[in-house]
Amino acid sequence: MAGLFSLARRREFLKFALGGTTFVTFSAPFAGSAQTMAGEKMKIATIGAGREGGALGTLFAKAGHPVMFSSRKPDELKDLVASAGPSARAGTVAEAVEFGEVVLLVVPYGAIEQIGKDYGKSLAAKPLVIDVSNPIARRDGDDLVKSVEQQGGPGLVTAKLVPGVHLVRGFNAINFAALAKDANRSGDPLGIPIAGDDQNAIELASRLIKGIGFEAVLVGGLAKGKYLVPGTPLGGEHSPAEIREIASKLS
Repeated sequence: MAGLFSLARRREFLKFALGGTTFVTFSAPFAGSAQTMAGEKMKIATIGAGREGGALGTLFAKAGHPVMFSSRKPDELKDLVASAGPSARAGTVAEAVEFGEVVLLVVPYGAIEQIGKDYGKSLAAKPLVIDVSNPIARRDGDDLVKSVEQQGGPGLVTAKLVPGVHLVRGFNAINFAALAKDANRSGDPLGIPIAGDDQNAIELASRLIKGIGFEAVLVGGLAKGKYLVPGTPLGGEHSPAEIREIASKLS
């Protein structure tokens, strides 16, 4: 990890992608080569099947997407697969990377470096990788968290650790329990703030998010990914309008 987070060698790369705040709500179909047509389902893989990965994968499975949950011990995911329904299955990380058209990174942040080394080329061939991982001091260590902060935040750092991927950061600032509780809620949908620099990936992520009962709000490029963590103004549950209001005040 020391080589990965050498500040002197990384700072030049990890500059802010956007100078100002941009926020766009996506709630309608999109065009684009990576875009699914109406009613078409994509294969979704989760790298990581803990509470957040399990909740997200279950939502996608119940929406009709074929889903593969992955972990180092896929045999221990039988209960999760059963609860997610017939569209779900479990496999190793390698199997999930091969299976998924869209991949969710839902792992301890310190694991992303090795994932990039092992599967970076395969992930770069996907139309979308959603980074759901957060650097957390009690799990990943204070040094890693401080290093990520000093280098511009997890959006930019993930882009370096897994270079070339069509990356969108999302689902990072909301508790897993709210995902199941508020999906497809009546009235104003729950907003999901996202950050990214790849337009096709942003559009695809936004459509997938809408398909599981939320509304994506683009708050800016990957540099704004530093705000998509618990404890920031964007953390917690917000409507799309509230996210736009909060994002307008972020530097």
